[in-house]
Amino acid sequence: MRHSQMRSGIFSSPFLLGFDHIERLLEHTSRASQDSYPPNNIEHIGENRLLLTVAVAGFAADELQLTQEDNQLVLRGKQSETGEKTFLHRGIAGRPFQRSFVLAEGITVREAELYNGLLRIELVRPEPKKTVRAITIRSGNVQPELDSVGVKG
Repeated sequence: MRHSQMRSGIFSSPFLLGFDHIERLLEHTSRASQDSYPPNNIEHIGENRLLLTVAVAGFAADELQLTQEDNQLVLRGKQSETGEKTFLHRGIAGRPFQRSFVLAEGITVREAELYNGLLRIELVRPEPKKTVRAITIRSGNVQPELDSVGVKG
């Protein structure tokens, strides 16, 4: 690796191979964590289950959109204005929003339910598979040839 391509940061150890995507996730998460609207709770509700509760007071189910985009759970909200209202005080925020949560590999949404202004999203993580694989080690006196993709042989 040339000096100009050296990695820096917490994943710079030569023993951590292929973790560049985690470093990018941490950078994205630190930027996203600065936005606190709408407020939310995250609960551990079982061995491999989480409950994400988002306070979306004033939003109807058809004004919310929940998508899982690769490893992100994205919640978008936009209220539709119905008629003219005159507020003496407006303390319940109704502004459009987008809130993202980074999900660990394999986590999926089991169900989502809107009840009393709270959107409850149940997340499940499948049981991790433990694998052991024997790798054959060839021997020989010939230096393997390298191509543009990796090691041949």
